Amino acid sequence: MMRLAAVRQEPKVLSMSTAAPAATAKKKLRIATSAGKTTLAKVGHTDARWFVVDADGKTLGRLASAIATRLMGKHKPIYTPNVDTGDFIVVLNSAKVKVTGRKADQREYEYYTYYAGGRKVKALKELQARKPNVIIEAAVRRMLPKTKLGEQMLSKLKVYKDTNHPHAAQRPEKLEL
Repeated sequence: MMRLAAVRQEPKVLSMSTAAPAATAKKKLRIATSAGKTTLAKVGHTDARWFVVDADGKTLGRLASAIATRLMGKHKPIYTPNVDTGDFIVVLNSAKVKVTGRKADQREYEYYTYYAGGRKVKALKELQARKPNVIIEAAVRRMLPKTKLGEQMLSKLKVYKDTNHPHAAQRPEKLEL
């Protein structure tokens, strides 16, 4: 909805000089608008960059929160909620991520093997020893939208348990979180 702003008209001043009068321009009514234009990202018109994050010694929740923000693209000024504007994130040393308190023993991850009676529960400590990638992926997945777009954002996350990764061709930049 547009509002019309009132234009103040200045009083005419009579001058006693002999100079020719200035050309009188017709005053236009100005329309008040916002300071800037909102830019919206279009599908396929965003540039996704590649970043490498070293998880060695980082706290799980803080790391996952920063990664989820980057995957969604909320750090960019062109962020649009219905378009994937995020970057690719490669996480290294996922086996060396730390948790505070007694979470290593108390936090449980549940999965299903699709066999009868196949519901399994593993503690964080056991899962970190066997499949350290699952811990970071699960933490980030829970912070992303629960839609198809969220699944697309999660596919841009690549997690590896050590420093070796096959994404050198993309020339990822080092990111400190």
